[in-house]
Amino acid sequence: MRKPPRRGGGAMAMAMEKSSSKYRTQFWYVAMASFLLWLFLLYLFNSSATTVHNHERLFRRENVIDLGVDVPKQPESDQAPLVTSVVADNNTALPLSTVDSSPKDLISEDAKVVNDLVEELEKETVENEKKSGGDDSVSITKPREGHRDSRKARLEEDMRRVRRSNEDDESNVDDNNDLEIKKLSNDLEDDDHTSQVVSEPKTQRNFAANNSISVAKNRVSSRRRVPRVIARPRTRRNDPCAGKYVYMHDVPALFNEELLKNCWTLSRWTDMCELTSNFGLGPRLQNMEGVSGWFATNQFTLEVIFHNRMKQYKCLTKDSSMASAVYVPYYPGLDLMRFLWGPFPFMRDAAALDLMKWLRESPEWKRLDGRDHFMVAGRTTWDFMRTPENESDWGNRLMILPEIRNMTMLLIESSPWNYHGFAVPYPTYFHPSSNAEILQWQSRMRRIKRRYLFSFVGAPRPQLGDSIRTEIMDQCKASRRKCKLLECVSGSQKCYKPDQIMKFFLSSTFCLQPPGDSYTRRSTFDSILAGCIPVFFHPGSAYAQYIWHLPKDIGRYSVFIPEKSVKEGKVSIEKVLSRIPRGKVMKMREEVIKLIPRLMYFNPSGKREDAGRFVDAFDVAVEGVLQRVERLRKRIEEGYEEIFDFPEQYSWKYNVFGNVKRHEWDSYFDRP
Repeated sequence: MRKPPRRGGGAMAMAMEKSSSKYRTQFWYVAMASFLLWLFLLYLFNSSATTVHNHERLFRRENVIDLGVDVPKQPESDQAPLVTSVVADNNTALPLSTVDSSPKDLISEDAKVVNDLVEELEKETVENEKKSGGDDSVSITKPREGHRDSRKARLEEDMRRVRRSNEDDESNVDDNNDLEIKKLSNDLEDDDHTSQVVSEPKTQRNFAANNSISVAKNRVSSRRRVPRVIARPRTRRNDPCAGKYVYMHDVPALFNEELLKNCWTLSRWTDMCELTSNFGLGPRLQNMEGVSGWFATNQFTLEVIFHNRMKQYKCLTKDSSMASAVYVPYYPGLDLMRFLWGPFPFMRDAAALDLMKWLRESPEWKRLDGRDHFMVAGRTTWDFMRTPENESDWGNRLMILPEIRNMTMLLIESSPWNYHGFAVPYPTYFHPSSNAEILQWQSRMRRIKRRYLFSFVGAPRPQLGDSIRTEIMDQCKASRRKCKLLECVSGSQKCYKPDQIMKFFLSSTFCLQPPGDSYTRRSTFDSILAGCIPVFFHPGSAYAQYIWHLPKDIGRYSVFIPEKSVKEGKVSIEKVLSRIPRGKVMKMREEVIKLIPRLMYFNPSGKREDAGRFVDAFDVAVEGVLQRVERLRKRIEEGYEEIFDFPEQYSWKYNVFGNVKRHEWDSYFDRP
């Protein structure tokens, strides 16, 4: 019997052929993946190039705004350009333009203009003398010839700055120059006046031959930064919106609508398209405690919510001459989010710089240099405070731009040391469409039974040395029967579910609100919404922040425990809260429940048939802006050289108490 032939060699060949085919297939997979990756990188590069092209202002040296950073002196040269400057409200020198002429050419050019102005003054003096006739009560004397040259020279120095400071506002030059000339003439007759001039910061380049001119420039510049004559908003008789009209700028879609259309570019890890839906409220949630009006709202969508609420504002006007305030519907937080973790820090500033250029060219801006303008940013102020010398740091430099410093900025957290930033509440999950839903929810919060004395929802902050969260969590674990803890550890999803968070707050009498990465927390407003009394450990978490929305008497609605006492283990949170009388607890809870409407935002799509019974956080914020703009307008009309009569570093103290006297909270706000 014949044996079948051995097929070992053929099997091996077949195996090798299969292995080779397998490797070829894998090679093509790798090649295809590499090709697709190359296409994706090319797309990203083209997108970045397109954005750079849209914001090409960044690469124009003549349009870049200098923030007054100290620059080392350069060696003087006869060919060096002369940098003219103005003095901003924060006393920083801001370059306006570069002139290629030499100082001598500038002096000779301006001398002709000043001589003409002096001749007009003399003609006016002669005409007044003729009109007065023989009236002895009016005494007009011509300047003596011996003093004319020095008078002209001094007037020349001051008028040079007047002429240049008005180059950006030519429409007002003709009306104001005569008044300015008369004031300068009177000032120059007083020999002691020059000794009272306050020294101004040095410009980037000094010319020794023109020191006196620089002093005069700075003096006149500081005056002209505050308008002398302003136009009051037009009003109608018996108009219920008098003093409340708001004009909304029609900014290019690049600054708001296009951000929402390209919502998929806003975040790498979060679906912002879903969260910016429903006018910024996010996906609708099921009823909570039998009450409708609940949404999965992201804490960073305030800009979209506020813009849509402004569209329904009852005193919105299309006539800017009637407006007491001007709203700029830019989404700075969403814009920043696109590039916050990207490799190109300069892209974070692109849209903001373009918007400032656009605003400066609008007639509404020129009326008060933007002091009646306001903007909303749905992030903390620290996201917009990057300094020019630290380009790779976090955030952008929106809040330190000169134009923004003239405006009123509304943020979910403000800086205690800035004039122009004011905090407004974080968006919560509750956005009722009618006042009936608010009443229904408030009634439910009064009847609900609360099993726990206090609770805490949050994560530890071991990387922050001054954080007290670890101590708070340890005390909560030690008080098992009286404290409920929801620890937001990695991998846990409970802290991201609105219904789970609200259940914690609904079951507690007090809710602990220590600082986190910054002073404030969204959790504060979620807990108040649940009728839970907040417990603060730092005055910057609420008391020095939401000055328009929260009562001045902090003991009416909250408990304050110094964080230092907790950090050092000198205080027991359970004992402090247990000693509060039951009657006082009931009064505090009632006050918290009454605060609910002022701390949440109505649904922009809702039609409140009984509008007027409640005001929401939007209404309170707009009223606060109108009052602030009115105060600034009055100070300008009264002729104050400085709009703010307190140091900027004490802004928190002035806003909370109305003065800058020493206070027990001073240690909390010592400048870092």
